[in-house]
Amino acid sequence: MPTAYVTAPRDVAPVLAKLLVEERLAACVNIVECQSTYRWEDDIHHDPESILFVKTSGDRYEAMADRLKAEHPHAVPCIERFDEDLILPSFARWRDDAVGGSD
Repeated sequence: MPTAYVTAPRDVAPVLAKLLVEERLAACVNIVECQSTYRWEDDIHHDPESILFVKTSGDRYEAMADRLKAEHPHAVPCIERFDEDLILPSFARWRDDAVGGSD
């Protein structure tokens, strides 16, 4: 049962979140604004971004990641998977029902 950590430009994050939930690739997406400092093509960048915490099921993770890669404006989007060792069973049931699948 994974959660994905994704970063995106602030104006794009709500669009990605809505898309994932509408297509049942995520049960919920939390968006948190942040400031990112990173190296790209040997230059240092400081950009306002958003962090998306994408709650999905193991069954839907690959489809969710593929959809994000297709829609994300960055050439190399940050999509990291967190696997859960412990999760509240009632939350896991809700999430799996919301995405239409289970692990």
